[in-house]
Amino acid sequence: MVAQLKDFLHALVHALRNLLPIIVVVVAFQALLLREWPEGGLSMAAGLLVVAVGVALFLQGLELSIFPVGKRLANQFTRRGSMPLLMLFGFAMGFSAVVAEPALIAVAEQAATISQGRIDALTLRLIVASSVGLVMALGVFRVILGHPLHWYMITGYALVVLVTFFAPEEIVGLAYDSGGVTTNIVTVPLIAALGIGLASSIRGRNPLIDGFGLVALAVMVPMISVQLYGILVYAEPDAFGAGAELLLAGKDVSPPSGPLTTLLDLFAMLRDVLPIILVVLFFQYVVLRHPLANPLRVGIGFALVIVGLYAFVVGLKLGLFPIGRSMAEQLIAFDSWLWVYLFAFCIGFATTMAEPALIAIGNQAEEAAAGKIQGNVIRLLVALGVAIGITIGVHRIITGDSIHHYITGGYLLVILLTALAPRYIVALAFDLGGVTTSEVTVPLVTALGIGLASQIEGRNVLIDGFGLIAFASIFPIVTVMGYAILMEKLAQPGGRTT
Repeated sequence: MVAQLKDFLHALVHALRNLLPIIVVVVAFQALLLREWPEGGLSMAAGLLVVAVGVALFLQGLELSIFPVGKRLANQFTRRGSMPLLMLFGFAMGFSAVVAEPALIAVAEQAATISQGRIDALTLRLIVASSVGLVMALGVFRVILGHPLHWYMITGYALVVLVTFFAPEEIVGLAYDSGGVTTNIVTVPLIAALGIGLASSIRGRNPLIDGFGLVALAVMVPMISVQLYGILVYAEPDAFGAGAELLLAGKDVSPPSGPLTTLLDLFAMLRDVLPIILVVLFFQYVVLRHPLANPLRVGIGFALVIVGLYAFVVGLKLGLFPIGRSMAEQLIAFDSWLWVYLFAFCIGFATTMAEPALIAIGNQAEEAAAGKIQGNVIRLLVALGVAIGITIGVHRIITGDSIHHYITGGYLLVILLTALAPRYIVALAFDLGGVTTSEVTVPLVTALGIGLASQIEGRNVLIDGFGLIAFASIFPIVTVMGYAILMEKLAQPGGRTT
């Protein structure tokens, strides 16, 4: 019991550390520029604390249930050496992990609210989760056969750009954001461990070249599937308007009150986590026919996951959503857009530098690269890419430009760099683009985009409000690949090395 309490406190410190860069940037802007305490500031502060507690409970539940059970299952399937079983297990784990991803839940709820229910939150999450499940199966297939990742990525992003031309503008930003939020608190450890573990155990595979890439595929494929969903949803016209009067970023949302409401919400969270529980039980008892090693511990873990998710969602509505909306409203009141750009850049850079998933991937890459890559340099490059990406995304909202042009141009640049970059960096660069937005960053960035779109005259909230997360995923790929290309050129005869 003492050990579990220590683990919870460690997870709470971890969650608070993730929130710290956001708090520092917001407080700095409030104190030095705005010089006023935001309306409802105490409620926002309480919401941030609830978010931290929710994330801590969620992480503790993962450590007690999903992570150990998933690792044992993966080891048992690898020992069996069956590709169909590995692919089926990859699909099931990818689906079950993503469908309960807190950041995806937050984005899906915002999309459902702003579209007045035309986009169904649960349907959106099921589509994204199914896409990631297919990606996991495809990624296992690629690692086992040793196919080069860059052909998958070039073909995939060419398809992404093609589908974007046919997708309705109401869905494009949301589709790209849905891809960007699939790889966070639950999925990155599972996906990265599966890919690197497979590459390390197969003769002739390089963990750096072959082990990375699953995260990148998990970001790319949902972009395609959600846009196809949007084509179907918006095939028939309806009364959907500009959306300026809709509930925005939790503006009129009160946290659940009363024991019955709380109980119903907890049951809703159980529904969210149920796919993971069913997948674990099915593979454990039906496929492998082995009982769980510690069913009581696993059961307590799943209960903590459910309670943590509930607290996280309540905290979002109290804290992060209102902060993003409030900052957008206050900064727009200034005559110059410079402060909006500066806030976007600072939020992007600060939160990314503190992102635990990025630190973990950077350390793994440094080990696998044998001196070719430094973890700290990778973090700086990725943080700079996120900061640039969010700033460009904010500029698009301010000017009202079409997201199609920005996204298409961004991914055409990515495709070009993929063809030019050294092979050792390609898979890692794409994976780094998928781990840049944490469970606390995504809601804030989403609320910032929606807040800007709702405050600027002539903007459609659903069309213009989403998309910032997509930019935060694209530009780290550009900065990391660009750096690798530059270093390779300088290392060649005739190039300068300093």
